[in-house]
Amino acid sequence: MKRVFSGVRPTGRSHIGNYLGALQNWVKLQNEYQCIYCIVDIHALTTLEDTSGLQRNIHEMALDLLGVGIDPAKSILFVQSHVPEVMQLHTLLSMVTPLGWLLRVPTFKEKARLQPQNVNYGLVGYPVLMTSDIVLYKAEVVPVGEDQLPHLELAREIARRFNILFGDTFPEPAAKLTEFPLVVGLDGKEKMSKQLGNDIEIALSEEETTARVMTAVTDPARRYRTDTGHPEICNVYHLLEYFSPVKPDEIAAQCRLAQIGCVDCKKLLAQRINATLRPARERRAALSTDPQRVKDILADGARRAAVIARETLQEVKQKMGLI
Repeated sequence: MKRVFSGVRPTGRSHIGNYLGALQNWVKLQNEYQCIYCIVDIHALTTLEDTSGLQRNIHEMALDLLGVGIDPAKSILFVQSHVPEVMQLHTLLSMVTPLGWLLRVPTFKEKARLQPQNVNYGLVGYPVLMTSDIVLYKAEVVPVGEDQLPHLELAREIARRFNILFGDTFPEPAAKLTEFPLVVGLDGKEKMSKQLGNDIEIALSEEETTARVMTAVTDPARRYRTDTGHPEICNVYHLLEYFSPVKPDEIAAQCRLAQIGCVDCKKLLAQRINATLRPARERRAALSTDPQRVKDILADGARRAAVIARETLQEVKQKMGLI
């Protein structure tokens, strides 16, 4: 069975954009691959200047992952820094990665623009650490959207360069293209984001979810209940498409004929979000009452990941002449 690796930054509670874009795919992959999922806390340090909430964010992220269905009996789930071999491999791979490769990365340029006061070494070396995450576990497959393909190609180039210099060691990780929909936030303008406050958290209660949905911007051209609607430009309708078992064509037809109003659509969307997330929320709530259980799951995941990591690092050091 092929091995998958994917990581997520500990930003705290996840929202439905994260769920639709990545987490539900992670759950499905568990039935096809040996999956290694990592909460990448070291990566988070490249943009964090205040780490006081980092441990809380890791815990909240773990609750969401376990809640949506990441099964520790099927997958390895752990915190990046709890397997320190990744930092050693990062250092070793940095010795064979040309600086020019890193300075050309569009993500680095964008992050440097957004945080000019904190353009740190780790920010430049981010792709090397990302590569280390993947190849430390000799992952063969990485689930990505098309916009992430350039980042994975750089990881492949670093792995390829090491193999050329020191002998065949790492598989070149292949992309598993998955559909990562662009989920627009409740404002109807920007991508769903916690920073913008236009999100719906997975962990919200059903009442809170309904209240959030009722604030959503709908068809801007429809001002009155009697106006005909345009579902193709309505964000609430697009969210309904994601959370409906079948495409809600009937709703679209009723909207165009002004037979259903925006408030009705919002209520239906809230119902379907709540129905979809109910099992995840129940699992999450149960785990939230037992924080030690979450710590034990992450610790067990780190132990299992470390077995693979130590073997890989030993091989790398031997090939580089360090032992």
